[in-house]
Amino acid sequence: MKSMKGQVSDSARKIPPRQIEIDADEAGQRIDNFLFARLKGVPKSRIYRMLRTGEVRVNRGRVKAPYRLQAGDMVRLPPVQVAAAGPPAPPGNRPRRLETRIVYEDEDLLVLDKPAGMAVHGGSGLAGGVIEALRAVRPQARFLELVHRLDRDTSGCLLIAKRRSVLRALHAQLRSGRVEKRYLALLEGEWRGRFQRVDVPLRKFVLQGGERLVKAAEDGKPSQTLFRRLEAFPQATLVEAELLTGRTHQIRVHAAWLGHPLAGDERYGDKAANRRWRRLGLKRLFLHAWQVAFRHPRRDVMIRLEAPLDGELEALLDHLRQP
Repeated sequence: MKSMKGQVSDSARKIPPRQIEIDADEAGQRIDNFLFARLKGVPKSRIYRMLRTGEVRVNRGRVKAPYRLQAGDMVRLPPVQVAAAGPPAPPGNRPRRLETRIVYEDEDLLVLDKPAGMAVHGGSGLAGGVIEALRAVRPQARFLELVHRLDRDTSGCLLIAKRRSVLRALHAQLRSGRVEKRYLALLEGEWRGRFQRVDVPLRKFVLQGGERLVKAAEDGKPSQTLFRRLEAFPQATLVEAELLTGRTHQIRVHAAWLGHPLAGDERYGDKAANRRWRRLGLKRLFLHAWQVAFRHPRRDVMIRLEAPLDGELEALLDHLRQP
């Protein structure tokens, strides 16, 4: 039997040593975050050990995890062994179909009309999401990162940054409330109001099985949604919901708090009503991020983009409009 000493297992691959010069777009980030992005698949504990032992060098010297990279820094990455991924699942056409759903793109960012039923990123038992699919069909892209998130069952405008500096700038706009995000939602029941601002704190819970649940709670985080009625039907109301804060499941929970849960909402909605919606052809949550507006980080102009409703949602509205 041959000795395995010094050999790399078939279940692992080896990343060779590299020297990387930091450019202005990569400057400002912590060295540990830089390594997480560059050494995907390497456990975080291994990366921190490389920093502690000096295997990673910046300008030929040791640095600690909080060190922030500067333009012109030379980073030496050591050879490192990474567990190989299992056999890849057949990609099919879905990742490439995402390219046909791009609403806007330039050298700094893109806005995608995310399809319902697709997570924005992998994890929690999911093989992959939007960002992994885009990276797969654009292997030459140096940087692709989500600016924000949408629920898996929500469709519509999703911002993706192509530069780290753009990501930081858009995050700053999000934190200061300068990104407008408007959704179209179909609410259960006839809602007679025209405008209503819901200012109800929300708190996130994690159930025993790991499922996330959000509830209205006095000790929750401040949460505000502005609802505007667009069209009334005998058993439902089409509204525009503007997020004034960005909490998990915010529109869904605030709508349920009003007594008008979203059509097709299996988590916070009405089961009997959802059965009725399924009979009418609605197989998903009726929530669509139809409009986003922000100031372009590098061109300093306002960008306002829209994504039309999917055919399934338009067909349901056409049915409801029939006398």
